[in-house]
Amino acid sequence: MTGTVQLHRILRAPPERVYRAFLEPEAISKWLPPHGFTCRVDHLDARVGGTYRMRFCNFGSGKEHAFGGTYVELAPNERIRYTDAFEDADLPGEMSTDITLRGTPFGTELQILQEGVPEAIPVEACYLGWQESLTLLAHLVEPEIPD
Repeated sequence: MTGTVQLHRILRAPPERVYRAFLEPEAISKWLPPHGFTCRVDHLDARVGGTYRMRFCNFGSGKEHAFGGTYVELAPNERIRYTDAFEDADLPGEMSTDITLRGTPFGTELQILQEGVPEAIPVEACYLGWQESLTLLAHLVEPEIPD
């Protein structure tokens, strides 16, 4: 049995900025790890068929969880679809994540659908982690800082 997580947010940032935040390694390592974790992006080839690999590290214990996948669809500033698989045998299977961006008069409507969450990860924990990550995403993409 696997789980599904759905999230919805409105971010006060243009779709271009939000899209970039999902595909640039430096941005990902800043916003994607939930509270208590750091992230190292080992490899990222942001093109359809391209792959990525990264690691989340529990800052308290030092234990790492490596995962990676393949970009299935990239429609600039509109949609990102990719697969995820953990390298841990206790977290089997492949997840799919579908991210939809839509410009609004107030910024960007963001919808996320993640399917195939391994049974060992409670869906509620996954949802909470995504909420923390999306708060960090907003802190990254929403400020208008003059050069």
